[in-house]
Amino acid sequence: MSIGHNATRRDGPDKVTGRTRFTIDTYPTRVLHTALRRSDVAAGRITRLDTTRALAVDGVRAIITAADAPGFEGIGVRDRKLFADRLIRYYGEPLAAIAAETQEIAEHACKLIEVDVEPYDPIVRMAQSVAPDARLIHPDWETYEQTEPGTRAGNVAWEATVVRGDTAAAFARDDVTVVESCFDTGRQNQAYFEPRVCIATFDDGRYTVETSTQVPWTVRTVVSELLDVPESSVRVVVPAVGGAFGGKFEAALEAFAAILAKKTRRPVRIANSRQEEMLTAPARDNAEIKIRSAIDRDGHIVGREATVLMDAGAYSGEQGFLTAMTAYTLGGIYELGAVRLVSQAVYTNTPPTGAFRSCNGTYNSFALELHTQEICTATGIDKDRFLRINAVRDGSVNAIGQRLDGDIILPMLDRMQTLREQTPRKALGRVVDGKLPDGRLYGSSTVVAGWFVFVGPSACTVNLNPDGGVTVVTSGVEIGSGSMMQSIPQIVAVSLGIPFDDVTVRAADTDSAGYDVGVGGGRTTVSLGGASTAACEEVRKKMIIVAADLLETSPDDLKFIDGAVQVTGIPQITATIKQIARHAQNRFGPISGSGSFNRKGVDRLPGCIAGHMVDGIEMPIYTVHDCEIALDHETGHIEILAYRTVQDVGRAINPRAIGGQIQGGIVQGLGYAIHEEITIDALGRIEQTGFETYRLPGVSDVVPISIDLFEGAPSYGPLGAKGAGEIPIVAVGSAVASAVASASGKRVQSLPLTPPRVWALLNDIDPPLSLDWISSSWRDNVVADPHTLERNAGVKR
Repeated sequence: MSIGHNATRRDGPDKVTGRTRFTIDTYPTRVLHTALRRSDVAAGRITRLDTTRALAVDGVRAIITAADAPGFEGIGVRDRKLFADRLIRYYGEPLAAIAAETQEIAEHACKLIEVDVEPYDPIVRMAQSVAPDARLIHPDWETYEQTEPGTRAGNVAWEATVVRGDTAAAFARDDVTVVESCFDTGRQNQAYFEPRVCIATFDDGRYTVETSTQVPWTVRTVVSELLDVPESSVRVVVPAVGGAFGGKFEAALEAFAAILAKKTRRPVRIANSRQEEMLTAPARDNAEIKIRSAIDRDGHIVGREATVLMDAGAYSGEQGFLTAMTAYTLGGIYELGAVRLVSQAVYTNTPPTGAFRSCNGTYNSFALELHTQEICTATGIDKDRFLRINAVRDGSVNAIGQRLDGDIILPMLDRMQTLREQTPRKALGRVVDGKLPDGRLYGSSTVVAGWFVFVGPSACTVNLNPDGGVTVVTSGVEIGSGSMMQSIPQIVAVSLGIPFDDVTVRAADTDSAGYDVGVGGGRTTVSLGGASTAACEEVRKKMIIVAADLLETSPDDLKFIDGAVQVTGIPQITATIKQIARHAQNRFGPISGSGSFNRKGVDRLPGCIAGHMVDGIEMPIYTVHDCEIALDHETGHIEILAYRTVQDVGRAINPRAIGGQIQGGIVQGLGYAIHEEITIDALGRIEQTGFETYRLPGVSDVVPISIDLFEGAPSYGPLGAKGAGEIPIVAVGSAVASAVASASGKRVQSLPLTPPRVWALLNDIDPPLSLDWISSSWRDNVVADPHTLERNAGVKR
């Protein structure tokens, strides 16, 4: 086994033949089924909730409400309870949960729960929420426990800022061109195949929760907080997960099942229907972005300010954490003179949003690219030249004052030029005056985007078995990416010099594995791979000691070669790993090794960030996308003629696996860019209730992707690897939108580019987007005191 080998997915045959067991497939003996009574309004005050009639239904075994779960949970700020208590804040918010002998009985009983509500006019748009006279969605926001330093006020759930340099001075220069742009983007549902589902039991004073999640340790913590029990009394196990894409990066249904399991002393199962997933899943947030830049006569960006409003929905959830990402997705690929950024997670009376592959990188990359196009139009600078003038390189300082390593973007652009020449587009004839022979408009674009690996802590134990194989014990979860089935066993096999098939990876279990922050952010291969490498190093050291005893020589005279230990200079004196394992078991006891991995930390400009739960770019990743389209001016339909990408991977452990992630990520990105649209009516209800009304990319929408893996960029990941699963989606929206702007000659300001929206754009139906509720001045938008932020960053007035 070697790095760069295309090891096959060991779970592939079972998955494609339907034999893999997911949580959704589990029905324990005597299991009770759960249904949630959800709110019928998006905003209001509960005046009465009566469960008497529901409790009298034959087959109902327990009903729980807010009184059974008084605790709060949240990231950064604890603003959410398990059930709506006095106030309803979104349509579909849980009011009660019923456990019954059948699903039908539970759902019937839910309809018998009597709820009286004094309705409020829901606040469903961020413009309404940030208005000076807006109703407070959380009237008691000041009483919430805050667990991270940051600023929040009223309907702004969280704020993250960047201040570096004096932007006022930059914009006041008489030798600059100032360009201001506005953008908005919609929500996107993760649309994983397996809905959120879990089964809970309560035995011997402990809760066991089997669940479909990316974050077993987070589930453990949240369940313990909501139930007010010690974390050690909660065990979380995770079998194969049927997709997640960030939508399962927080606890969901687990506490409902756990409370009911204790109350009934029987296993309790709860699973969302597809309609419930569409109406309440933590979708990618919709966003509104205003950005302006000052460009000098040489084409340098001497000043940039941006305000990003992120719709958190009814609770802060993941969004407080994700506000920090703007510093890296809006401020990560260009050298900037002075810069000021603010991201605000804004409460609305809509379902809470959450993480989704590359999180706010998708819409910030879109805004940055289209803003760059507007800069080039205003200044007359060729876009490729502008990019080569301003792209970060070895020694560049990013938005937060962190010095970057490596020349990466410019060589990747050169590689894209070669890839473009090697992979011509679909043969539809020559383009003349911007049109194809069939009359459709032709457009093309080349865009750059950045992301980073969210490293975070991970632990791993590697047990050497008597047959010479190993068992890897971690809290890593196989969510479909293949990391736990391919890259982790491949890293372990290479580290120990054993066959790939001799590595077994255990399913996640918080009782047997050490802490892990969760699968997401492109971190699995890096963090769990790093922990696995450290564990393997400990195993190797112990094997050398045992082999020395077995071969009756000094450990200093031994070395690993081809999966065995040899005496240096005497290759015929060898001990196989199997021999070493058996000797250790008989003489010393079994061999195992444990390792951990965490971020190294970064140096940045002190005082320039506030409200960030991520302190810097631990491991930047870059991608270049190239897109060619045909645009039907009569229907607004977009056809992708060619799509290419050059992706920074550090070192490709399994090129084919990375290619699969890139293909899937780009198709998912095409859904975000062209097809998928979530609309919310004036009453706060999501109008897409299933896949019949939510347009996902179909088979005919999948396009072949030409891929070039760029290796060699700096990385402290295991064997030089970087995460590969997050970044493929980050530039798709910007690439398609840029190509549409190229084809149409119009100013593109919104995603998704559905046919009706493109048709309206081509025919100048809608006025330009202005986002008047966001000031052009950064200082007017921040909740924190701007003078304090400037003083902390060393800006003198």
